[in-house]
Amino acid sequence: MLKKAIWIAVILLSLTVISCKDDVLPKPAGFLRLDYPVAKYVNFENTCPFSFQMNDAAVIKGEKECGFAITYPKMKATIYLTYKPVNNNIEKLLKDAQKLTYEHVIKADDILEQPYLNPEKKVYGMFYQVNGNAATNSQFYVTDSTKHFITGSVYFYTKPNFDSIMPAASYIKNDMQRLMETLKWK
Repeated sequence: MLKKAIWIAVILLSLTVISCKDDVLPKPAGFLRLDYPVAKYVNFENTCPFSFQMNDAAVIKGEKECGFAITYPKMKATIYLTYKPVNNNIEKLLKDAQKLTYEHVIKADDILEQPYLNPEKKVYGMFYQVNGNAATNSQFYVTDSTKHFITGSVYFYTKPNFDSIMPAASYIKNDMQRLMETLKWK
């Protein structure tokens, strides 16, 4: 019995000595690295009264009444474009576009406005960058002020968390600005 007790004591002492190591430290926080390919732009043109350039990594869906959903499958995001003809209602269209943006002021940290003017192409508009945990991070409208009016906004298929989607939001923001800058009326 004494031999058994000595063996148990030796085994327990051995395990205690063997298991003593440095203190366990938590791993440092890791950061998700999201790299997106350099955007390649292609012309988009159909029977609608406008054309523009879009990222070739995006897919156009639901072409209905010149409204589109430009989807980014890898980023789980969509730019929704809406076209409306101007029929002596430019003030209402402008007001509705601005209202849509400022509905996000509850969740937004701030909203940056960037006017866009291209008198040569008769394209005038506003680009909105919505910072914070709002449902949409970028919106815009463009018009020729007499015949055509287009709005665009991007939505991600995830709970709004600006820190997490910032790289994708920035990438798509550049695509939206390119769309505005290359838009031509027919």
